[in-house]
Amino acid sequence: MSLDGFPPFISAQLHYLINHFPDKIKVEQVLSGGKTYTGGLDRFTLLIPYCLDYIKWDIKYNAEFPLAPPDIIFGPEDEDFHPLHMTGRVGEGDLKFWNILSDWNYKDPTRLLALIQELRDRYMAYQKKRVGEVDDDRLTFEISTICSREGIEMQISSGAEKPEEVKFAVPLMDMNINKMVHGCPWRHPQKIYLQVIYPVGKKYASTPSAPRLKLMSTTELRALFTIEDVKLPSWLDGMCMAEYLPHLEESLQKQVLEAVSLIDIRRHFIEALAPLFGRPLEADPVFCRKATFLASSGSFVFLVHFHISTLFPKQQPALMFQSSQHISPQGIPKKSPLLAEYPWSPRWEASQMAERIFDFLADESLNFKRFCNESQPQH
Repeated sequence: MSLDGFPPFISAQLHYLINHFPDKIKVEQVLSGGKTYTGGLDRFTLLIPYCLDYIKWDIKYNAEFPLAPPDIIFGPEDEDFHPLHMTGRVGEGDLKFWNILSDWNYKDPTRLLALIQELRDRYMAYQKKRVGEVDDDRLTFEISTICSREGIEMQISSGAEKPEEVKFAVPLMDMNINKMVHGCPWRHPQKIYLQVIYPVGKKYASTPSAPRLKLMSTTELRALFTIEDVKLPSWLDGMCMAEYLPHLEESLQKQVLEAVSLIDIRRHFIEALAPLFGRPLEADPVFCRKATFLASSGSFVFLVHFHISTLFPKQQPALMFQSSQHISPQGIPKKSPLLAEYPWSPRWEASQMAERIFDFLADESLNFKRFCNESQPQH
């Protein structure tokens, strides 16, 4: 996001926060709080990742008095969250928190990051305490079996129109996926989580309801691996997370390793296109998901865009033509719809795949040329 309009000291702290926070943090609702001061923007809302969702905290600096730390207003659903009174006694964590505030140095760009990280840690402890106080034997047992698992987050939610629920965000697999992809462009660690949502049980319920399960991942991971294609194992009656997770992780690990190996399969396919189409004008060098070639049919010159799925070669590439000679009235080059219906077998060698696509394009390019000529405005 653009940090224009902020005073330099706020801009520096925000920039450091955005670039060094472990997960992707968002900034919204930027405005100025001063009625007479024109020194710039000084308040905004932070969307902080927590438990596979976002918590919203309003950050209010006073640009007229930069020596003071910002005020932080938590959401209405967290009115019982009092980070300065978490333990009832002064401990090492409390002293650290007080030091962040009392030693506030507005010229230090790391200050806001340190404050938000400390508050988020306290928020995580607050939510864990709330979940631990729920009067539900199954939840008490689940927490006791997974409390040693690193990185797990939990949250309790309730409302007037929905029953009380406890949500767990469980990080899966101790794998550094970023290091497995050569030339990885990701700034943040790529992770896969299991979201587990338990309805809080009633004492008179004979059989506890099964939790709702959903796989979730960081957004950038989809360039390599699509979790929507993963079939979750069944949750059996009487099962707990400690039993469920090892089988899921073993299956996921195999699928992630296969997804990494498919990068080279896609790269080999793009290389097999070159003898027929020439060198690609553009190609995705990391994940090998896209490539663009220049083609011609007589005097008709056009581009061929290849969109290659993570499921390649089981799923054939989608093709799109783009004319270099026909422009719409809006100044946009004429393009075909995506084409994915043509002869294909995942068992073919890459060279045969390329040859069959080349033969298909030789015929289909005539239809595309006719489409471009017929849709061209007459003068």
